[in-house]
Parts: sequence; C-alpha cells; structure tokens
Amino acid sequence: MPTNADVVVCGAGIAGVATAYHLAVRQNVRRVMIVDGRDPLTLTSDKGTQGYRNWWPGPDDTMFRLVSRSIDLLEESAAASGNAFRMNRRGYLFATADEARVSKLESTAKEVSAFGMGSLRTHSGLKSYQPAPPEGFIDQPLGADLLLGDAARRVFPYLAPETAGALHIRRAGYVNAVALGAWLLERACAAGARFVRDSVDAVRTTGGRVRNVRLASGETIETEHFVIAAGPALPNVARLLDLELPVMHELHAKVTFRDTRRTVSRDAPFLIWMDPVHIEWNDDERRALAESDDTRRFLEPLPSGVHARPVDLTHGDEVFLIWTYETDQRPFEWPPTFDAHYGDVTLRGCSHMVPAMKAYVRDGSPRGLVDGGFYCKTKENRPLVGPLPIDGAYVVGALSGFGVMAAHACAELVSLHVAGSPLPEYAKWFLPSRYDDPEYRALVDKWGPLVGQL
Repeated sequence: MPTNADVVVCGAGIAGVATAYHLAVRQNVRRVMIVDGRDPLTLTSDKGTQGYRNWWPGPDDTMFRLVSRSIDLLEESAAASGNAFRMNRRGYLFATADEARVSKLESTAKEVSAFGMGSLRTHSGLKSYQPAPPEGFIDQPLGADLLLGDAARRVFPYLAPETAGALHIRRAGYVNAVALGAWLLERACAAGARFVRDSVDAVRTTGGRVRNVRLASGETIETEHFVIAAGPALPNVARLLDLELPVMHELHAKVTFRDTRRTVSRDAPFLIWMDPVHIEWNDDERRALAESDDTRRFLEPLPSGVHARPVDLTHGDEVFLIWTYETDQRPFEWPPTFDAHYGDVTLRGCSHMVPAMKAYVRDGSPRGLVDGGFYCKTKENRPLVGPLPIDGAYVVGALSGFGVMAAHACAELVSLHVAGSPLPEYAKWFLPSRYDDPEYRALVDKWGPLVGQL
C-alpha cells in the first residue's frame, strides 16, 4: 500500500531538517516526511565552520535581510532550547596589516551599517570598547568596532605585530550545527514529521503536477508537495523532474588542527586575515614545489582570506583553519578528495595572522585532519528558494558557504511558499524564476560570483 504525505522533503542536511521544522512546527503541516539515504547532517552540514554573521556588504541589502532574519530565528531557537547548540556572539574579526585595507574595512562597514547592521564605532584605545563574552548572545552590542593600531593587538594579542587594524563584527559568532540540526529535527518529529532512511529514485508527475515519490526501497509516497533540500546533490534530484537548475559546485576544505600550544585564545572570535600571503619555504621545499605545475603556485602570493577559529571537540584544544585559495568549478562526487598540500599550506598561511603558529611549522607537527564539502552555488552566490516550474515542486538550496547561518530563514521561506502563507518582500530575490528577467541576469553578470563569500 502506498504511503501518503502532505510534503516530502528530500535531504536531511541543515536546510532539510530546518524545512521540516518550519513546515511541521510553524506552519502546522502534520504529515511531513524527510527522506535521506544518509543519517541526518552527515554530508556537508557537519563539515563547515558553523559560523554566522550579519556582515553582508552587498551589492544591496538582500542577503543582509535574509540572514538577519535567520539570526533572529537562531536566537529564538537558542532561547527555546536552553541554548542547546551553544550559540555565541564572539563575532567575526577582519584583521589587516595594510592601512589601505583598514580604510576599506571602515568604508564597507559604513555601507553595511546603512543596511541595518548597527553602528560603526572606531577605537584608538580601549576605554569605550566592550569585549565579547566567550559564551552566550544576549545583551551584546550590535554593529561593529574598528580597532586601530595598538588597540587591535591589545584586545587580540595573538595577532601579528604588524596588524594595522581590525574590524570586529558584533552580531556574529558560531554555533554547533549538528546540535542545532538535531534540535530542529526533534521538534519537527514531535510535531508529526518523520525521517526515513532511504533515497528518492523517482518523482512522478502528471498534468504538470507532482503526484508521488518513489524510493530506492520500492516504497511509493503519494504526495502533491516535494521539496528538494539535497545540498550538493541538488542538480541530480532536480533532474528527476527533468529540470536543470543554474548551479555549480566548488570544493571547499578545512583543517581541524590541535592547538596544543594555545596560540589562539579559546574564546577568540572568528579570525580572518584580509591580506594576501606569500608563504615562506626553505630552499629544499622551494625546489620540490617548483617541480610540478600543481605545486608551483604555492611559491607565489596566495589570496587573502585565511580563517581560524577555536572549536571544542575531543581534546578541547582544536581550531578550524580555512583558506579558500582555489575556487575552480568541479563536479560533485562523494567522498571528495583534497589537495595533499592543503593542511600544510593553510597552517603556514594562518601563521602570518597568528605568528605563534610558526612553531608548529618549525617542529613538523601533524598538519591536522582535512575534510570539507562542496559549495553548491548560483552564479551570483544567492540561494534558490521557492517553487519550481512543476506545480507542487519546490527547492531550498544553493546555500553555498552560508548554509548554517541562512538555513533557518530559507526554510521558513520555502515553508511559506508550500503553505500558501504571506511572503516577506525579499522572497522574490531568491525565486528560481528570477533568471527569467533579462535585467536581473545583467545585474548578475555585473556582480560576479563572489558576492557574500569571505
């Protein structure tokens, strides 16, 4: 006998479980089925750095509004759960040794402040600066603090001595994404949703409308609403509906590194170095790197954007290190393979921001565990949320690099579409149909692919 569901959600990553939560808990849709061939939150949702920020420099306030709404929802969930996923407000810290970049950070902060981020406060001393607490998010400043010269190093003494300034974004920090997803899934299931460990094999449509979903086990789910929340597998699932969505894939890695020397404070914000980095190699290393086209690039300056943040895992001394020095498009495959030099290169890059890390380079410490996942992204790096050309089919995807921080609002948005509830004004900017507008396509070409990506 076929099973019936009001909505089938394909994918149990953070976007899928958040969608089930919003449908079942906030829209009162009682028969929600989440289908995934893997355990929840085990493909890419647990592979990222799990940060959030209301820092979205543009080109307009669209992403700022979406993610700010998502942070509102994260804070609601944290309050309702007793902060089960350890949401903090340590912030994001953009640091630089270049005075020109300090000025650029200041001007950009003023632009984002005009979107509603909050005030920009400038400090050459520490009298008026309010440090961020290591835990919690309540009653903390909004906006941003620009720390100039010695002030930056006095607050964050592990930064490079040549640091000329640092911009501290205050409505930002990080969460435990797996704990967040588990809480959302638990609440959804308590409201009547259920998770099925299976794969979607086919979606049957008649008359231009979704009719049922067939699973790999052979079970058929009768439903008129099908939501694709498949993360990087989004294009594959869309093809079950004979749809080609305008997305591409980039492989992004991170290093989980044991900071046994405590080179980064355990209560540090999310640290980002804004300057390009020229890695120092000894003569033997230079000769070895020069022998291959794949490694010769490491002898040249690499782009800005080295990231680091502490994370409490098995040993309580871990840090995540991230450096997106390549953004080539590549097909989605699982499991992914990573550049063999990534851990070493990223550690050396981070040592320019945090010089004490050079001790790990000198003593040959293990370079940490490299993992990561695929960014599934649109050309302008904005998500796809809303109805597809087939009645009853929806998508919540292409959350490239901002899945954890934006999933709550994106899930809310797609649930409003499914339930026929009133939509926020920004909803139109995430519709898959936005590409039908030639004026919008022209804007996308002008913006380029790195909108919102750090």
